[in-house]
Amino acid sequence: MNQRVRDIMTPNPVGVYSSQTIGDAARVMRDAGVGAVLIVSGDALGGIVTDRDLVVRGLAEGFGPESAVGPLCSSKLVGVDADAEVSEAERLIRDNAIRRLPVIEGGQIVGMLSLGDIATAGDADTSLAAVSRAQANV
Repeated sequence: MNQRVRDIMTPNPVGVYSSQTIGDAARVMRDAGVGAVLIVSGDALGGIVTDRDLVVRGLAEGFGPESAVGPLCSSKLVGVDADAEVSEAERLIRDNAIRRLPVIEGGQIVGMLSLGDIATAGDADTSLAAVSRAQANV
């Protein structure tokens, strides 16, 4: 039987408001041990921002830690249903050249699925799985 996204996703995704700072987003990522946060704009999901976005779109472009994080987010969101097969999530990741997918159930985001989640759920002997399981270097 094929594995479902809900079985390997990271539950309870974290987010920040678009008006919060780059520093706020970085601290939320650090404290939650994640590489991406959802960006909330008003009452709606505005996008997603990754640790890489903070560096490449933020710091490298001259934004400081007190700048709003909203302008750095990727607003083109691609999500996957919690009951989808992992192979569908892999296809979405490949076709959209992304590394993380919000996981949706009943119209709500209930988790995030990363390449690392997929790697560690698959063949445990791969190099990617070993890197994904390793403790963060912080």
